[in-house]
Amino acid sequence: MSWNLLKHYMPRGIYGRAALILLLPVVFLQLVVTVIFAQRHFEGVTHQMTDTMLRELALVVQTIDEAPDLAQGRAAVAQELEPLAIDVRKAAPEQARNLRRWYDYSGRVLTQRMSERMTGFVAVDLVTGGEVLVFVQTRHGLVQIEFDRKRISASNPHQMFVYTIAFGFLMTLIAIIYLRNQLRPIKRLARAAEAFGRGRHIPYTPAGAVELRAAGSAFVDMRHRIERHIEQRTLMLSGVSHDLRTPLTRLRLGLAMLDEDEAEPLLRDVADMQGMLDEFLDFAKGAAEGEPEPVDPFAMVTDIIEDAQRAGRDVTLMLREGEGQGTVLLREGAMRRAIDNLISNGVRYGARAEVSVMMSEKTLRIRVEDDGPGIPQDKREQATKPFTRLDPSRNQDKGGGVGLGLAIAVDVARSHGGVLRLGESERLGGLRADIVIAR
Repeated sequence: MSWNLLKHYMPRGIYGRAALILLLPVVFLQLVVTVIFAQRHFEGVTHQMTDTMLRELALVVQTIDEAPDLAQGRAAVAQELEPLAIDVRKAAPEQARNLRRWYDYSGRVLTQRMSERMTGFVAVDLVTGGEVLVFVQTRHGLVQIEFDRKRISASNPHQMFVYTIAFGFLMTLIAIIYLRNQLRPIKRLARAAEAFGRGRHIPYTPAGAVELRAAGSAFVDMRHRIERHIEQRTLMLSGVSHDLRTPLTRLRLGLAMLDEDEAEPLLRDVADMQGMLDEFLDFAKGAAEGEPEPVDPFAMVTDIIEDAQRAGRDVTLMLREGEGQGTVLLREGAMRRAIDNLISNGVRYGARAEVSVMMSEKTLRIRVEDDGPGIPQDKREQATKPFTRLDPSRNQDKGGGVGLGLAIAVDVARSHGGVLRLGESERLGGLRADIVIAR
């Protein structure tokens, strides 16, 4: 069996793997102890008791062989060997069969021992109550020798196995409880990291072993640094965008006093600059706007499309897909901005856009498709970076911008623990943008 095939059957969770690491040595140790005990104790004791019984059986057989017939032989055994508590009677050939229960380990040992060392041995029956029936060929024919099973097997041989299993189970239970307490800090750290990856901040205090505390402290420091970096970026871009609005306002007022024909191209430039500043502000807000709250994605997308249609955009809502129901934890403001950017890009570089929503029990997917020129596969990763403008795959003459639309959508998707996937629309032939988020 290859390692890859073995990995398929391995537990995936940390509890399952830790339990497997714990149980394998315990089970292996129990098996080794059981095998050694069976070989050294059961076999040894059974051999000794069988050899003692074989000497008594040999004396019984000798007594029967020396008698004139079987009846006088039985009488001699009953009279002369009465302390041995052995009964002898005539047996039919069809009775002589080796019989024992499947779990009778000592019975297998004594059967083999008798067949090797007893003259005239035919068979032994070990399933008749608490008695042993040994069939032996004598001078007067086949006889059945009966004696107590306790004389040839150790009493209560199962106790060792019962104690081994019971104490093994008890120690395993104690170890699992202790192990669960040790693994709980790892689960808490994983939940805090997953929540932070989805843009949520849950309280977390490092706990557990020294190594876990070190990992938890490193995570807390990293989270603080990332939050501080996002805050500084937001403040910087917001400040720059805000400060630039004042000279733009003065320019707009000054241009309003010029002749309309001369001022029109300059006013368009000012409007473009104003639009760029708005994009900077949207990018500065990023995905940190508001707290996640339960949102009905179908109602949200319907509202976004209605607003876009009122603004004169050719955008259509396709039928909903999937069997998922209910709400999803989203930052609604950030998600609306991301979807609106994708729709704006679609109608800017193409003639129309289509939006569809697919929700299952585990996944939410919001898809925006357009009939524009699309983005080549080798440039899609570059297109999601801030301030990137691709030529000629996306015709920049059809609209302004600084290349932040897809970057904002990527930030929003990542802040929700999801991804933005770009592809080619099979229905419209343009760009297909999917925001995929785990529920």
